Amino acid sequence: MPRETPYLQVADALRARIKAGEWAIGEKLPSRARFAEEYGVGQSVAQRAMERLIIEGLPEGRSGSGTYVRRPRERLRMVRSRHRERRGGSPFRADMKEQGRAGTWESRSVARTPAPDHIAERLAIEPGDLCVVTTYEFLADGLPVQLSESWEPMAITDGTPIVLPEMGPHAGAGVVERMRSIGVEIDTAVEIPRPARASQAQANLLGISVGDLVMQIERTYYDMDGRPVETADIVVPDVRWEVAYEIGIQRD
Repeated sequence: MPRETPYLQVADALRARIKAGEWAIGEKLPSRARFAEEYGVGQSVAQRAMERLIIEGLPEGRSGSGTYVRRPRERLRMVRSRHRERRGGSPFRADMKEQGRAGTWESRSVARTPAPDHIAERLAIEPGDLCVVTTYEFLADGLPVQLSESWEPMAITDGTPIVLPEMGPHAGAGVVERMRSIGVEIDTAVEIPRPARASQAQANLLGISVGDLVMQIERTYYDMDGRPVETADIVVPDVRWEVAYEIGIQRD
């Protein structure tokens, strides 16, 4: 076994055994000490190999109990398209309906929050300008599938019925519909996807493991004049969703 990557060799061997069904779904795996002895490596090597497999989503660790083979999770496709904004209401709820699932969410808004530098740059405002920041935990059939943190400048929404996104007559509507109700027509959305690893806080909320792959999407909405009117950071767990972008082709 090559000295430089023994834990990867052990991980490869265990991955193959798990996928071959040597242990049934829900069955407890042997201890790290047992694997270390079996493969002639130290327990720290066996530990690293198991941690890698946990990150990949094959087994799961249960505090105080051990490591078990995890049931494969169904991976769905999340299509990002300008058409999703034309259906009215919440784009997320419409997305989930198309998947045959009930889309709901929990949220918390804080008004009069000074914009940090990176948010101010994205919204073309001054650092410290007041915003409403809203955190979301999106659920499909009651299970967490997506997180989001949204920022809206109070210079646009203050004194209107939509200043708090999840309160008032347009609660539960998407950003496009809410802004339209106060005369702000959103023309463009720009999204920047970046792969990342789940933090402890994200893992806790999404029910995944720390270090699991996630897709972080930086999204900003612009009005007809090119003014940014909302920006958000969206976190999608890779183990549950693949993100696909639909690009329309203009015909002459």
